[in-house]
Amino acid sequence: MTRTIQQLFDLTGKTALVTGGSRGLGLQLAHALGEAGAKIMLSSRKAGDLEEAAAELQAAGIDARWIAADCGREEDIRRLADETLERMGDVDILVNNAGAAWGAPAEDFPVEAWDKLMNLNVRGYFILSQHIAKRSMIPRKAGRIINVASIAGLGGNPPGMQTIAYNTSKGAVITFTQTLACEWGRYGINVNAICPGFFPSKMTHGLLEKMGTEKMAAHAPLNRLGDDEDLKGITLLYASDAGKHITGQWLAVDGGVSVVTGG
Repeated sequence: MTRTIQQLFDLTGKTALVTGGSRGLGLQLAHALGEAGAKIMLSSRKAGDLEEAAAELQAAGIDARWIAADCGREEDIRRLADETLERMGDVDILVNNAGAAWGAPAEDFPVEAWDKLMNLNVRGYFILSQHIAKRSMIPRKAGRIINVASIAGLGGNPPGMQTIAYNTSKGAVITFTQTLACEWGRYGINVNAICPGFFPSKMTHGLLEKMGTEKMAAHAPLNRLGDDEDLKGITLLYASDAGKHITGQWLAVDGGVSVVTGG
């Protein structure tokens, strides 16, 4: 029998691991999955931030736990995967969101900063996806992987932005998503990406302060920045059976910034 829309979006009984989940976009994604019924394992580097985030989710009636781990370190990633599987059982939904940014002119961009961003923003996604897939998703022939990319990965920068490593890493995440979807589709694993535009967050605070919040909002056809609700819908679509026939895709959630030409 064809399911109702409420049944298709229901995540009751599912388990989600969300990296970079203690604040900002990651916490918003965790809220979306938890509000739909999933159990949540949060991860980021700082225990204090995770404790606060888990308490916020629990206050909303969500089963939330946390593990502190640095997704730029392979040993931490493997520990995170192993401990999550031990404590929560199989992982149905993996959200790769942990990331960093760095601003500097391309001609003076520090190689150490380049390596740090590639290591966390790309390599970390690969290692965690591989570990969770081999241990939990491939054996069950089921799973959802959601990679947080960025509209920065779709092309160059507007004037005033100097983030070559960040843009390159997010472009890599989009191609990583497409390639993984092709390889792992036979295992029943859907792999998709979200490309947020400008959302107020700790990562974007300095840039928004420099460029001006109103000016940045004016670049969007909708004349606004993203808010605490704007990623919830696409996250739930990718994670649930409502999106079971969607894989290898990316969607910009940016108020229309990415479709403006000549800006």
